[in-house]
Amino acid sequence: MGLFEQLQERHVEDNPVRVGVIGAGKFGTMFLAQVQRIPGVHVVGVADLRVDVAKSNMVYAAWPAEQMEASSLDAAHQSGETHVGQDAMALINHPGVDIIIECTGNPVIAVDHALAAFDAGTHVISATVEADAVCGAALVARAAEAGVIYSLAYGDQPAMTVELVDWARTCGFEVAAAGRGHKWKPEFRFSTPDTIWDYWGITVEQAERGRLNPKMFNSFLDGTKPAIESAAISNATGLNAPTNGLAFPPGSIDDIPNLMRPREEGGVLEEAGMVEVISSIAPDGSMIPYDIRKGVWVAVKATTEYQKNCFEEYMVSTDDSGLYFCNYKRYHLIGLELGLTVGSVGIRNEATGTSKEFRSDVVAVAKKDMKAGEMLDGEGGYCVAGQLRPSRISVPGRALPLGLTGDIKLVRDVAVDTVLTYDDVVIDETLSAVKLRRECEALV
Repeated sequence: MGLFEQLQERHVEDNPVRVGVIGAGKFGTMFLAQVQRIPGVHVVGVADLRVDVAKSNMVYAAWPAEQMEASSLDAAHQSGETHVGQDAMALINHPGVDIIIECTGNPVIAVDHALAAFDAGTHVISATVEADAVCGAALVARAAEAGVIYSLAYGDQPAMTVELVDWARTCGFEVAAAGRGHKWKPEFRFSTPDTIWDYWGITVEQAERGRLNPKMFNSFLDGTKPAIESAAISNATGLNAPTNGLAFPPGSIDDIPNLMRPREEGGVLEEAGMVEVISSIAPDGSMIPYDIRKGVWVAVKATTEYQKNCFEEYMVSTDDSGLYFCNYKRYHLIGLELGLTVGSVGIRNEATGTSKEFRSDVVAVAKKDMKAGEMLDGEGGYCVAGQLRPSRISVPGRALPLGLTGDIKLVRDVAVDTVLTYDDVVIDETLSAVKLRRECEALV
């Protein structure tokens, strides 16, 4: 029986999967826009520090005002309505909540929320993939100890890529590489919230209409989010990160089989079994037709003559050797697709992707020359961008994780394009995120 049918049954039985949403920004609002049409799911509560903004976003996403006026979480649980408030911990600890959906975008806070949920015996779906990049393996271990699930969020590209890798391996294919698309030029790594919309390709008016956060969207553009999501894919699938970071080779979807081969076979990979990001911009700056900018892909290799012959017989688009083939989803719809994870976790007790190890890391790289005493402003800001590295390199080098760069002070000068280290900043070792990060570093 499919997930939708099982959710319909839960609706008929008046036994919905009960969820709490923390963070009503873009991702949270996109899910809230869809959940009204998903049977068998009840949003008990939404927690956001800006209750007025959360309610405004929900109205914008077509929520009836009366549906979100429950006076308390208890009232919401009993009535089927939704309580909107500031208290995330009250939502986490409410016995009527089965799953917490964490979409604050702040990795330090997200770790606190996840640990509290585990203590409460509640599953966690994390749309804050930044937390996964900092200490995902440790979070998964803590969830397992508590007997609950910690899952990546379907709709985000990591979970969708993990699904494609699982498809390939379950079908008996050898995975050559997997990843996502992006619009990339090397100079984008210096982008700031002031330059994002010109680079991104929409107007300020469109951004304001969509209530888009320029700092968050800048993290997509400057390479940080591709690095974070590639780390999540690597740590969930066992695929390796490139030694010197993502190469962002340009190409169309049909170019992926030729690109995603080891260098000795004519591709760009340093070895088979890698994560990578395909750029939608040609070297001359033009947009590449039939691009994968908004999608995900997996490249597989035929390991027998019979497989190769089948590719040919069924007219599969391959590389020039006939051995490599790419399967893909050209678009991802972010929070609009989260229902798949809610159903998977709530009905099947299965995650849609989870970090199994700490194989890949995201390090902080300076966007500009900085002086001791300056405050770093985290992901998507004016100071640092994230770049992907193998953990076997980043950890011995004491590289500073991108996810720990929010509002911390530099203690010495740092030059542009330099990988920051723990020695460059003051770290609060009492933070749960830092403690779990240390657990991950001990695994390397």
